[in-house]
Amino acid sequence: LEAELALNRRYWAHDEESMLDAQTNLASCLADLGRHDEALVLKRGVYDRCVASLGVSHENTILHGYNLILSMNKVGLCDEAKLLVCDQLLPAARRSLGADHDYTLDLNRQLAMALLDDPRRTRGDLLEAETIMQDVLQRRRRVFGRAHPNTHIAERALSEVRAQLAQEETPHA
Repeated sequence: LEAELALNRRYWAHDEESMLDAQTNLASCLADLGRHDEALVLKRGVYDRCVASLGVSHENTILHGYNLILSMNKVGLCDEAKLLVCDQLLPAARRSLGADHDYTLDLNRQLAMALLDDPRRTRGDLLEAETIMQDVLQRRRRVFGRAHPNTHIAERALSEVRAQLAQEETPHA
């Protein structure tokens, strides 16, 4: 894929979409190989280029932003992920795609997971994550139905948040 990306840069530099697709494919492969730091660098570049060329509210930009958030959460950049979701991606997704759109719901779930996975999280963060996931699950059930795979993902995420809340409530011996 690195060779394909080099060829794309040489012969298709004028085709921004092909360049972004090649970089995205390479970043996905790197992430699959556990090379998350390298994937993060590529995903940042793709997202920045999308913002510059398409604007933050474009559906493709929001999708690439979501992919960037996944990588940020994977490498432990929870604070940065939360800022990007709250300050840019969620407002843009709600405005341009709507609160019930798949990408908007995925961004909300990633925000909840960033709150959950933050090693410095507070009980308030867990309660916020629970509220977010309750909303996501309700919307998923209404829009996509109970049998949809993404509804099941939301159910598992809410269960995970609730398990962490229960664990925090349990007195430590």
